Amino acid sequence: MIKFARRFLPLAICPLTGVALLFLSACATSNRLKASQSTGARSLAELRQRIEHILNVPALAHALAGIKIVSLRTGEIFYERNADLLAHPASNQKLLTSATALSVLGPAYVFRTTVACDSALQISSILPGDLYLIGRGNPDLRSEDLFSLAQNLAQMGLKEIRGNLVCDDFYFDDLRWGNGWMWDDDPSTDEPRLSALSINDNAITVRATPADSVGKPARVQIVPPTEHVTLVNNSVTIKHKMQIDSLKLPPLLITRKWQQNENTILVEGTIAQDESPQEETLNVLVPEIYCGRLFRDELQRAGITLAGIVQRGMAPFKIKILAEHRAPIMPALINLNKISDNLSAELLLKSIGAEKFGLPGSAAKGIRAMRQFFAGAGIDTNAVYSADGSGVSHYNLITPANIVHLLAAMWKNFSIRNEFIATLPIAGVDGTLRSRMKGTAAAGVLHAKTGTISAVSTLAGYTTTADGEELAFSFMMQHFLGGSRPVRLIQDRLGAELSAFRRSASPAQ
Repeated sequence: MIKFARRFLPLAICPLTGVALLFLSACATSNRLKASQSTGARSLAELRQRIEHILNVPALAHALAGIKIVSLRTGEIFYERNADLLAHPASNQKLLTSATALSVLGPAYVFRTTVACDSALQISSILPGDLYLIGRGNPDLRSEDLFSLAQNLAQMGLKEIRGNLVCDDFYFDDLRWGNGWMWDDDPSTDEPRLSALSINDNAITVRATPADSVGKPARVQIVPPTEHVTLVNNSVTIKHKMQIDSLKLPPLLITRKWQQNENTILVEGTIAQDESPQEETLNVLVPEIYCGRLFRDELQRAGITLAGIVQRGMAPFKIKILAEHRAPIMPALINLNKISDNLSAELLLKSIGAEKFGLPGSAAKGIRAMRQFFAGAGIDTNAVYSADGSGVSHYNLITPANIVHLLAAMWKNFSIRNEFIATLPIAGVDGTLRSRMKGTAAAGVLHAKTGTISAVSTLAGYTTTADGEELAFSFMMQHFLGGSRPVRLIQDRLGAELSAFRRSASPAQ
């Protein structure tokens, strides 16, 4: 089955009040039953000794480890190492973005995507002018939402649009990438093109299936079907997969011609009849036109013809709203942190800028609002530099001490604390932590944001000790060679140790 939507579906998004705290407190006791209660450190001195032992490994011999662990109950520092040194946060940057979004936009914020026409036009079954599709930064707009908008127009009796379909994404600026993003990561969906009118993650999925006959090109399916991309299929089907190695044939490659800055999908190389279908999800250029073309297709399916073309443009100041899709912010924030969605992070950052400092929204305005939020929370703004909202950029810098300070500030902010914690992955349960720390004292108890870019691995969030003491922590590992798995295992051991720790001799009741 082709998977396209990246929406994270939590067990319950609403009501959020109390959900996060239940995981951090009441669920802690039941999870201790699965982990040995005899293995946790019984004093801070022993805990610190264990942490030092965990960190004294070859994987970190030539790397930098910045760590800070603080009790949210007393403010006591459990452990720190290089806590005031600047480091790359990777996707821990999303903690900054989500905290700022909840503070500036609020948990009741709604993204609006509007279909409109000029207010002076009279509509019957015919719209005599242009139809406007206006985006305001919703990162989770999907084809089915465009279907609903088209059906709404059809139910109004609209049959014909004699003008153009104008895609208005001027709620944001024209910068399509984040500051400091790596050009050679294109066309990965980790670096989607940015637009206030985004659709389907600004990506397509390409699926190649072996042909029935040897020598024929693979059968290629593009989801969703769209004329926004052009397909060049130079692939060849062979009989057996082993021939790829024995005959030194090129393996199948599915990519976009990103070096030529084209929306051309290239499928080349060989695929064997005894191979499973192969699939790639790729970003696309000019997402607002991509959205417009998909909407035009939905209009046609709804029985509405478009005489003109799909083009980018700005809606008039006075409009008549014909249909509107409204999406609450919390699912976007959950996608942002649970599955570490970069598009959500960047569009939220620009939305923050637009709402705080006016149109067009930009990363620069969003970061300005972020720094104001930091200053108000007492965070040292001389020890943080933000370049984007997602953490993709290597320009981002922050100290472990500042991350813990942010976590503590969000913990103390009762108006948005539960919503913030509810967005974080839970160890052994969901999101980017679903396969980590299973069977340990941290499972179901530790809520934290992961982060990974080249030579960087981070983990920061909250956990509860075996005797019910809430902790905030930041682990920032940098400048290591090889993959990040050995470093993640170190972080997992640290998280398990913190969750198993107890000051008292008996477990929490």
